[in-house]
Amino acid sequence: MTTQPTGEYPAHARERWVAEDPAQKRSDRQDFARDRARVLHSAALRRLAATTQVLAPTTDDFVRNRLTHSLEVAQIGREFGAALGCDADVVDTACLAHDIGHPPFGHNGEAVLDALAAPAGGFEGNAQTLRVLTRLEAKRSHDDGRPAGLNLTRASLDAATKYPWARGEGPSEVGVGKFGVYDDDRDVFAWLRDGSPTSASRQRCLEAQVMDWSDDVAYCVHDVEDAIASRRVDPRALREEDVQVSVAALARDWYAADLPEDTLREALADILDTGWVPTTHTGTRADLAALKDMTSRLIGHFVHTVELATRERHGPGALTRYAADLVVPDRVRGQAAVLKAVAAHFVMLSEERRTTMEREQQILTRLVEHYGADARHLDPIHAEAALDAERAGDDVARLRAVVDQVASLSDARALAVHATLAVS
Repeated sequence: MTTQPTGEYPAHARERWVAEDPAQKRSDRQDFARDRARVLHSAALRRLAATTQVLAPTTDDFVRNRLTHSLEVAQIGREFGAALGCDADVVDTACLAHDIGHPPFGHNGEAVLDALAAPAGGFEGNAQTLRVLTRLEAKRSHDDGRPAGLNLTRASLDAATKYPWARGEGPSEVGVGKFGVYDDDRDVFAWLRDGSPTSASRQRCLEAQVMDWSDDVAYCVHDVEDAIASRRVDPRALREEDVQVSVAALARDWYAADLPEDTLREALADILDTGWVPTTHTGTRADLAALKDMTSRLIGHFVHTVELATRERHGPGALTRYAADLVVPDRVRGQAAVLKAVAAHFVMLSEERRTTMEREQQILTRLVEHYGADARHLDPIHAEAALDAERAGDDVARLRAVVDQVASLSDARALAVHATLAVS
Protein backbone atom coordinates (compact mmCIF):
# COMPACT_ATOMS: atom_id res chain seq x y z
CA MET A 1 0.00 0.00 0.00
CA THR A 2 1.16 3.51 -0.69
CA THR A 3 1.09 5.96 2.20
CA GLN A 4 1.08 9.04 0.00
CA PRO A 5 -2.11 11.09 -0.36
CA THR A 6 -3.64 10.60 -3.79
CA GLY A 7 -7.03 12.27 -3.54
CA GLU A 8 -7.92 15.87 -4.28
CA TYR A 9 -9.45 18.01 -1.54
CA PRO A 10 -11.01 21.38 -2.43
CA ALA A 11 -10.23 24.60 -0.59
CA HIS A 12 -13.52 24.25 1.30
CA ALA A 13 -12.25 21.05 2.96
CA ARG A 14 -9.00 22.80 3.96
CA GLU A 15 -10.66 25.75 5.67
CA ARG A 16 -10.22 26.31 9.41
CA TRP A 17 -12.88 27.58 11.80
CA VAL A 18 -10.66 30.57 12.59
CA ALA A 19 -8.64 32.01 9.71
CA GLU A 20 -4.88 31.89 10.30
CA ASP A 21 -2.15 34.12 8.91
CA PRO A 22 -0.15 32.14 6.31
CA ALA A 23 2.83 34.40 6.96
CA GLN A 24 3.17 32.87 10.42
CA LYS A 25 3.47 29.32 9.09
CA ARG A 26 6.14 27.29 7.36
CA SER A 27 5.38 27.36 3.67
CA ASP A 28 6.58 23.78 3.08
CA ARG A 29 3.95 22.15 5.32
CA GLN A 30 0.59 21.01 4.01
CA ASP A 31 -2.65 21.87 5.82
CA PHE A 32 -3.46 18.29 6.74
CA ALA A 33 0.09 17.54 7.90
CA ARG A 34 -0.24 20.51 10.23
CA ASP A 35 -3.52 19.03 11.58
CA ARG A 36 -1.78 15.76 12.38
CA ALA A 37 1.05 17.55 14.16
CA ARG A 38 -1.37 19.57 16.29
CA VAL A 39 -3.10 16.42 17.54
CA LEU A 40 0.20 14.59 18.01
CA HIS A 41 1.58 17.38 20.20
CA SER A 42 -1.62 17.91 22.21
CA ALA A 43 -1.82 17.41 25.97
CA ALA A 44 -5.08 15.51 25.49
CA LEU A 45 -3.33 12.86 23.41
CA ARG A 46 -0.42 12.54 25.84
CA ARG A 47 -2.71 11.82 28.80
CA LEU A 48 -4.01 8.71 27.01
CA ALA A 49 -0.71 7.03 27.92
CA ALA A 50 -2.10 6.60 31.45
CA THR A 51 -5.70 5.84 30.47
CA THR A 52 -7.35 2.41 30.28
CA GLN A 53 -7.93 0.67 26.96
CA VAL A 54 -9.44 -2.58 28.28
CA LEU A 55 -6.97 -3.47 31.02
CA ALA A 56 -5.57 -0.77 33.31
CA PRO A 57 -2.19 0.59 32.10
CA THR A 58 -0.56 -0.53 35.36
CA THR A 59 -1.74 -4.12 34.94
CA ASP A 60 1.10 -5.35 32.75
CA ASP A 61 3.97 -3.97 30.69
CA PHE A 62 2.66 -5.72 27.56
CA VAL A 63 -0.95 -4.54 27.41
CA ARG A 64 -2.12 -1.52 25.43
CA ASN A 65 -3.19 1.79 26.90
CA ARG A 66 -5.36 4.33 25.06
CA LEU A 67 -2.35 6.07 23.56
CA THR A 68 -0.67 2.97 22.15
CA HIS A 69 -4.07 1.85 20.86
CA SER A 70 -4.54 5.21 19.11
CA LEU A 71 -1.08 5.01 17.54
CA GLU A 72 -1.85 1.54 16.21
CA VAL A 73 -5.21 2.65 14.85
CA ALA A 74 -3.41 5.51 13.08
CA GLN A 75 -0.88 3.13 11.54
CA ILE A 76 -3.64 0.89 10.19
CA GLY A 77 -5.84 3.77 9.03
CA ARG A 78 -3.08 5.77 7.35
CA GLU A 79 -2.14 2.99 4.94
CA PHE A 80 -5.69 1.72 4.50
CA GLY A 81 -7.06 5.18 3.71
CA ALA A 82 -4.24 6.00 1.32
CA ALA A 83 -4.90 2.77 -0.59
CA LEU A 84 -8.43 4.02 -1.25
CA GLY A 85 -7.25 7.49 -2.26
CA CYS A 86 -7.87 9.38 0.98
CA ASP A 87 -5.29 11.87 2.19
CA ALA A 88 -3.11 9.86 4.58
CA ASP A 89 -2.71 12.77 7.00
CA VAL A 90 -6.47 13.35 7.25
CA VAL A 91 -7.09 9.72 8.20
CA ASP A 92 -4.03 9.68 10.47
CA THR A 93 -5.30 12.78 12.29
CA ALA A 94 -8.75 11.28 12.76
CA CYS A 95 -7.31 8.02 14.07
CA LEU A 96 -4.98 9.75 16.53
CA ALA A 97 -7.88 11.89 17.75
CA HIS A 98 -10.64 9.28 17.85
CA ASP A 99 -10.27 8.50 21.59
CA ILE A 100 -8.99 11.87 22.74
CA GLY A 101 -12.24 12.64 24.54
CA HIS A 102 -12.48 9.38 26.45
CA PRO A 103 -12.46 9.75 30.25
CA PRO A 104 -10.60 7.78 32.92
CA PHE A 105 -11.31 4.04 33.21
CA GLY A 106 -12.42 3.40 29.65
CA HIS A 107 -16.06 2.75 28.79
CA ASN A 108 -16.86 2.21 32.46
CA GLY A 109 -15.88 5.82 33.13
CA GLU A 110 -17.91 6.94 30.14
CA ALA A 111 -21.07 5.31 31.53
CA VAL A 112 -20.55 6.85 34.97
CA LEU A 113 -20.07 10.37 33.60
CA ASP A 114 -23.07 9.98 31.30
CA ALA A 115 -25.27 9.37 34.34
CA LEU A 116 -23.71 12.14 36.42
CA ALA A 117 -23.94 14.63 33.54
CA ALA A 118 -27.58 13.85 32.76
CA PRO A 119 -28.82 17.36 33.76
CA ALA A 120 -26.40 18.81 31.19
CA GLY A 121 -27.29 16.42 28.37
CA GLY A 122 -25.12 13.47 29.37
CA PHE A 123 -21.65 12.41 28.34
CA GLU A 124 -20.32 10.51 25.33
CA GLY A 125 -16.64 10.00 24.53
CA ASN A 126 -17.03 10.86 20.86
CA ALA A 127 -18.93 14.07 21.57
CA GLN A 128 -16.21 14.90 24.08
CA THR A 129 -13.60 14.32 21.38
CA LEU A 130 -15.20 17.04 19.25
CA ARG A 131 -15.30 19.31 22.31
CA VAL A 132 -11.61 18.74 23.04
CA LEU A 133 -10.58 19.36 19.43
CA THR A 134 -12.68 22.49 18.98
CA ARG A 135 -12.81 24.06 22.45
CA LEU A 136 -10.85 22.54 25.34
CA GLU A 137 -7.38 21.99 23.88
CA ALA A 138 -5.61 25.38 23.87
CA LYS A 139 -4.24 26.51 20.49
CA ARG A 140 -6.43 29.16 18.82
CA SER A 141 -9.24 31.55 19.80
CA HIS A 142 -11.88 33.55 17.94
CA ASP A 143 -11.57 37.33 17.79
CA ASP A 144 -14.11 37.64 20.62
CA GLY A 145 -12.05 35.38 22.88
CA ARG A 146 -14.07 32.18 22.46
CA PRO A 147 -11.78 29.15 22.27
CA ALA A 148 -11.38 27.36 18.94
CA GLY A 149 -9.39 24.39 20.20
CA LEU A 150 -6.76 23.06 17.81
CA ASN A 151 -8.49 24.81 14.90
CA LEU A 152 -8.18 21.83 12.58
CA THR A 153 -9.37 21.88 8.98
CA ARG A 154 -12.95 20.98 8.13
CA ALA A 155 -11.86 17.72 6.47
CA SER A 156 -9.91 16.53 9.52
CA LEU A 157 -12.66 17.40 11.99
CA ASP A 158 -15.27 15.70 9.82
CA ALA A 159 -13.03 12.63 9.58
CA ALA A 160 -12.75 12.52 13.38
CA THR A 161 -16.55 12.60 13.80
CA LYS A 162 -17.61 8.98 14.21
CA TYR A 163 -21.25 9.79 15.01
CA PRO A 164 -22.34 12.93 13.11
CA TRP A 165 -25.50 13.67 15.09
CA ALA A 166 -26.65 14.88 18.51
CA ARG A 167 -28.13 12.66 21.19
CA GLY A 168 -31.34 10.96 20.06
CA GLU A 169 -30.88 12.00 16.42
CA GLY A 170 -28.93 9.01 15.18
CA PRO A 171 -30.08 5.88 13.34
CA SER A 172 -32.22 3.59 15.48
CA GLU A 173 -29.78 0.71 15.13
CA VAL A 174 -27.04 2.77 16.77
CA GLY A 175 -29.09 3.68 19.84
CA VAL A 176 -29.41 6.89 21.84
CA GLY A 177 -26.17 6.31 23.73
CA LYS A 178 -23.96 6.99 20.73
CA PHE A 179 -23.69 10.55 19.46
CA GLY A 180 -21.01 12.98 18.39
CA VAL A 181 -22.02 16.47 19.50
CA TYR A 182 -23.43 18.14 22.60
CA ASP A 183 -26.03 20.89 22.20
CA ASP A 184 -23.40 23.34 23.44
CA ASP A 185 -21.17 22.55 20.44
CA ARG A 186 -23.70 22.66 17.62
CA ASP A 187 -22.16 25.78 16.09
CA VAL A 188 -18.83 24.18 15.25
CA PHE A 189 -20.59 20.94 14.31
CA ALA A 190 -22.72 22.81 11.74
CA TRP A 191 -19.56 24.43 10.40
CA LEU A 192 -17.60 21.20 9.98
CA ARG A 193 -20.56 19.40 8.41
CA ASP A 194 -21.05 22.14 5.83
CA GLY A 195 -20.51 20.33 2.55
CA SER A 196 -21.99 17.01 3.61
CA PRO A 197 -24.73 15.72 1.26
CA THR A 198 -27.44 17.61 3.18
CA SER A 199 -27.38 19.74 6.29
CA ALA A 200 -29.35 17.06 8.15
CA SER A 201 -27.30 14.17 6.77
CA ARG A 202 -26.06 11.49 9.15
CA GLN A 203 -23.74 10.12 6.47
CA ARG A 204 -20.13 9.92 7.54
CA CYS A 205 -17.37 10.96 5.19
CA LEU A 206 -15.24 8.10 3.87
CA GLU A 207 -12.27 9.12 6.02
CA ALA A 208 -14.41 8.77 9.17
CA GLN A 209 -15.54 5.33 8.03
CA VAL A 210 -11.91 4.31 7.45
CA MET A 211 -11.03 5.57 10.94
CA ASP A 212 -13.94 3.66 12.47
CA TRP A 213 -13.07 0.35 10.78
CA SER A 214 -9.38 0.79 11.63
CA ASP A 215 -10.42 1.29 15.26
CA ASP A 216 -12.57 -1.85 15.15
CA VAL A 217 -9.73 -3.87 13.63
CA ALA A 218 -7.14 -2.69 16.16
CA TYR A 219 -9.61 -3.11 19.01
CA CYS A 220 -10.76 -6.63 18.20
CA VAL A 221 -7.33 -8.04 17.29
CA HIS A 222 -5.14 -6.37 19.88
CA ASP A 223 -7.53 -6.93 22.79
CA VAL A 224 -7.43 -10.66 22.09
CA GLU A 225 -3.63 -10.51 21.81
CA ASP A 226 -3.40 -8.69 25.15
CA ALA A 227 -5.80 -11.14 26.78
CA ILE A 228 -3.81 -14.17 25.61
CA ALA A 229 -0.44 -12.61 26.48
CA SER A 230 -1.63 -11.72 29.98
CA ARG A 231 -2.94 -15.28 30.46
CA ARG A 232 -6.54 -14.13 30.85
CA VAL A 233 -7.49 -16.21 27.82
CA ASP A 234 -6.30 -19.76 27.33
CA PRO A 235 -6.41 -20.27 23.53
CA ARG A 236 -7.53 -23.86 24.06
CA ALA A 237 -10.78 -22.60 25.60
CA LEU A 238 -11.76 -20.97 22.31
CA ARG A 239 -12.19 -24.46 20.84
CA GLU A 240 -14.70 -25.47 23.53
CA GLU A 241 -18.35 -25.55 22.43
CA ASP A 242 -19.80 -23.89 25.53
CA VAL A 243 -17.33 -21.01 25.21
CA GLN A 244 -18.16 -20.58 21.52
CA VAL A 245 -21.88 -20.45 22.33
CA SER A 246 -21.31 -17.81 25.03
CA VAL A 247 -19.02 -15.74 22.81
CA ALA A 248 -21.48 -15.79 19.89
CA ALA A 249 -24.36 -14.75 22.16
CA LEU A 250 -22.29 -11.90 23.62
CA ALA A 251 -21.19 -10.79 20.16
CA ARG A 252 -24.82 -10.54 19.09
CA ASP A 253 -25.94 -8.74 22.25
CA TRP A 254 -23.11 -6.19 22.30
CA TYR A 255 -21.69 -5.78 18.82
CA ALA A 256 -23.79 -7.22 15.99
CA ALA A 257 -27.49 -7.34 16.89
CA ASP A 258 -28.48 -7.82 13.25
CA LEU A 259 -26.46 -11.02 12.78
CA PRO A 260 -27.82 -14.43 13.91
CA GLU A 261 -25.90 -16.29 16.61
CA ASP A 262 -25.31 -19.20 14.22
CA THR A 263 -23.64 -16.81 11.78
CA LEU A 264 -21.44 -15.47 14.57
CA ARG A 265 -20.47 -18.99 15.67
CA GLU A 266 -19.50 -19.69 12.07
CA ALA A 267 -17.46 -16.47 12.05
CA LEU A 268 -15.49 -17.63 15.09
CA ALA A 269 -15.01 -21.04 13.47
CA ASP A 270 -13.73 -19.35 10.30
CA ILE A 271 -11.08 -17.51 12.32
CA LEU A 272 -10.00 -20.62 14.21
CA ASP A 273 -9.90 -22.66 10.98
CA THR A 274 -7.26 -20.32 9.52
CA GLY A 275 -4.73 -21.71 11.97
CA TRP A 276 -3.62 -18.20 12.87
CA VAL A 277 -4.85 -18.32 16.47
CA PRO A 278 -2.36 -20.25 18.61
CA THR A 279 -3.59 -23.36 20.41
CA THR A 280 -1.40 -22.73 23.46
CA HIS A 281 0.52 -19.85 25.02
CA THR A 282 3.11 -20.10 27.78
CA GLY A 283 4.90 -16.80 27.24
CA THR A 284 8.00 -18.17 25.53
CA ARG A 285 9.72 -16.25 22.74
CA ALA A 286 8.22 -18.65 20.20
CA ASP A 287 4.74 -18.24 21.65
CA LEU A 288 4.99 -14.44 21.58
CA ALA A 289 6.17 -14.59 17.97
CA ALA A 290 3.18 -16.77 17.09
CA LEU A 291 0.89 -14.27 18.78
CA LYS A 292 2.38 -11.40 16.77
CA ASP A 293 1.98 -13.42 13.58
CA MET A 294 -1.71 -13.89 14.47
CA THR A 295 -2.24 -10.12 14.84
CA SER A 296 -0.47 -9.34 11.56
CA ARG A 297 -2.49 -11.89 9.60
CA LEU A 298 -5.81 -10.88 11.12
CA ILE A 299 -5.23 -7.16 10.55
CA GLY A 300 -4.18 -7.83 6.97
CA HIS A 301 -7.28 -9.95 6.41
CA PHE A 302 -9.70 -7.38 7.85
CA VAL A 303 -8.20 -4.44 5.96
CA HIS A 304 -7.56 -6.12 2.62
CA THR A 305 -11.00 -7.77 2.45
CA VAL A 306 -12.77 -4.45 3.07
CA GLU A 307 -10.52 -2.65 0.58
CA LEU A 308 -11.40 -5.19 -2.13
CA ALA A 309 -15.13 -5.02 -1.35
CA THR A 310 -15.07 -1.22 -1.47
CA ARG A 311 -13.20 -1.20 -4.77
CA GLU A 312 -15.59 -3.76 -6.22
CA ARG A 313 -18.49 -1.42 -5.56
CA HIS A 314 -16.88 1.95 -6.33
CA GLY A 315 -14.19 1.09 -8.86
CA PRO A 316 -10.63 2.43 -9.19
CA GLY A 317 -9.43 5.96 -8.62
CA ALA A 318 -9.19 8.19 -5.58
CA LEU A 319 -12.12 7.87 -3.16
CA THR A 320 -12.52 10.75 -0.72
CA ARG A 321 -15.06 12.57 1.47
CA TYR A 322 -18.62 11.78 0.25
CA ALA A 323 -17.74 10.13 -3.06
CA ALA A 324 -18.00 6.60 -1.61
CA ASP A 325 -18.92 4.53 1.42
CA LEU A 326 -16.77 1.82 2.93
CA VAL A 327 -18.07 -1.69 2.24
CA VAL A 328 -17.68 -4.11 5.15
CA PRO A 329 -19.12 -7.55 4.28
CA ASP A 330 -21.28 -9.10 6.99
CA ARG A 331 -18.97 -12.10 7.18
CA VAL A 332 -16.00 -9.90 8.06
CA ARG A 333 -18.05 -7.71 10.42
CA GLY A 334 -19.15 -10.87 12.22
CA GLN A 335 -15.55 -12.03 12.59
CA ALA A 336 -14.57 -8.71 14.16
CA ALA A 337 -17.58 -8.91 16.48
CA VAL A 338 -16.70 -12.34 17.84
CA LEU A 339 -13.12 -11.28 18.51
CA LYS A 340 -14.41 -8.30 20.51
CA ALA A 341 -16.68 -10.71 22.35
CA VAL A 342 -13.76 -12.98 23.21
CA ALA A 343 -12.06 -10.13 25.06
CA ALA A 344 -15.34 -9.11 26.67
CA HIS A 345 -16.14 -12.64 27.83
CA PHE A 346 -12.76 -13.37 29.40
CA VAL A 347 -11.69 -9.89 30.56
CA MET A 348 -14.45 -7.28 30.78
CA LEU A 349 -16.98 -9.64 32.41
CA SER A 350 -14.54 -11.34 34.75
CA GLU A 351 -15.12 -11.13 38.50
CA GLU A 352 -11.81 -9.27 38.85
CA ARG A 353 -12.98 -6.65 36.37
CA ARG A 354 -16.42 -6.30 38.00
CA THR A 355 -14.83 -5.47 41.35
CA THR A 356 -12.50 -2.96 39.71
CA MET A 357 -15.37 -1.29 37.85
CA GLU A 358 -17.32 -0.76 41.05
CA ARG A 359 -14.33 0.97 42.61
CA GLU A 360 -13.87 3.15 39.50
CA GLN A 361 -17.50 4.21 39.65
CA GLN A 362 -17.09 5.31 43.26
CA ILE A 363 -13.94 7.28 42.43
CA LEU A 364 -15.50 9.20 39.55
CA THR A 365 -18.62 10.00 41.54
CA ARG A 366 -16.49 11.39 44.35
CA LEU A 367 -14.39 13.45 41.93
CA VAL A 368 -17.46 15.06 40.37
CA GLU A 369 -18.66 15.93 43.88
CA HIS A 370 -15.26 17.35 44.79
CA TYR A 371 -14.84 19.54 41.72
CA GLY A 372 -18.49 20.56 41.80
CA ALA A 373 -18.27 21.77 45.39
CA ASP A 374 -15.85 24.61 44.65
CA ALA A 375 -14.70 25.90 41.25
CA ARG A 376 -11.30 26.68 42.78
CA HIS A 377 -10.64 22.94 42.88
CA LEU A 378 -10.64 22.81 39.08
CA ASP A 379 -7.64 23.31 36.81
CA PRO A 380 -7.53 26.96 35.65
CA ILE A 381 -8.75 26.19 32.13
CA HIS A 382 -11.91 24.56 33.53
CA ALA A 383 -12.27 26.85 36.55
CA GLU A 384 -12.57 29.82 34.21
CA ALA A 385 -15.57 28.23 32.46
CA ALA A 386 -17.16 27.17 35.75
CA LEU A 387 -16.82 30.66 37.28
CA ASP A 388 -18.28 32.27 34.16
CA ALA A 389 -21.24 29.89 34.45
CA GLU A 390 -21.67 30.70 38.15
CA ARG A 391 -21.76 34.42 37.43
CA ALA A 392 -24.36 33.81 34.72
CA GLY A 393 -26.42 31.55 36.97
CA ASP A 394 -26.07 28.75 34.43
CA ASP A 395 -26.05 25.48 36.38
CA VAL A 396 -25.94 23.40 33.20
CA ALA A 397 -22.78 25.11 31.92
CA ARG A 398 -21.20 24.81 35.36
CA LEU A 399 -21.86 21.07 35.48
CA ARG A 400 -20.44 20.69 31.98
CA ALA A 401 -17.23 22.44 33.10
CA VAL A 402 -16.94 20.03 36.04
CA VAL A 403 -17.47 17.04 33.76
CA ASP A 404 -14.91 18.44 31.29
CA GLN A 405 -12.43 18.54 34.18
CA VAL A 406 -13.04 14.95 35.28
CA ALA A 407 -13.04 13.67 31.70
CA SER A 408 -9.66 15.32 31.12
CA LEU A 409 -7.99 13.19 33.80
CA SER A 410 -5.94 10.11 33.08
CA ASP A 411 -6.53 7.02 35.19
CA ALA A 412 -3.34 7.81 37.09
CA ARG A 413 -4.31 11.39 37.92
CA ALA A 414 -7.87 10.43 38.84
CA LEU A 415 -6.51 7.90 41.31
CA ALA A 416 -3.98 10.41 42.68
CA VAL A 417 -6.56 13.18 43.21
CA HIS A 418 -8.97 10.75 44.79
CA ALA A 419 -6.24 9.52 47.15
CA THR A 420 -5.74 13.05 48.45
CA LEU A 421 -9.49 13.33 49.12
CA ALA A 422 -9.52 10.06 51.00
CA VAL A 423 -6.91 11.27 53.49
CA SER A 424 -8.10 14.86 53.81
